[in-house]
Amino acid sequence: MPTPKTPTRCDWCGEDPLYQAYHDHEWGVPLYDRQKLFEFLILEGAQAGLAWITVLRKREAYREAFDDFVPEKVARYSEARQNKLLQNPGIIRNRLKVASAVRNAKALLAMEKAGEDFVEFLWQFTNGAPKQNAWKSLKEVPATTPESDAMSKALKQRDFNFVGSTICYAFMQATGMVNDHQTDCHRYRACARLARKR
Repeated sequence: MPTPKTPTRCDWCGEDPLYQAYHDHEWGVPLYDRQKLFEFLILEGAQAGLAWITVLRKREAYREAFDDFVPEKVARYSEARQNKLLQNPGIIRNRLKVASAVRNAKALLAMEKAGEDFVEFLWQFTNGAPKQNAWKSLKEVPATTPESDAMSKALKQRDFNFVGSTICYAFMQATGMVNDHQTDCHRYRACARLARKR
């Protein structure tokens, strides 16, 4: 049970200090930065089949290995560079996931060359504003929604991969496109207020 000095948090973040810091300062905060959104999209894909805390613990190593997720740099990674990444113990050494980061960087640049704004494209699935949910428990929170289904389909049409609907919904939660903090969580109202400032 939380003490007077321990805020109530969403059930999923547990006792790990890294997880709690991520929950308190990042998760559910509306994000409109192109590079950061690309980073989250790649990391959510890397998480597939694993626990998010595993990715969080490797995030700094990922940033160093992937040039801070600058799409223009990642898109140029050669096969040799990808093979070198697969020797890096700081990241998840999965050949398909490493190749996906490069493919998705190229897909992002192709979108922009065709005149689509990456940030506006992603936010269109919630009509440009965070969707405010009101879940009382973790059991109520869906794994996918019609919005994440639509985002997944649209990204796949643009040649992105590791962007299934479950990954897209986790991405939407992380980047504040939806406010999925539980209503008794100390961050619920704080993120709702951030949504209104846009």
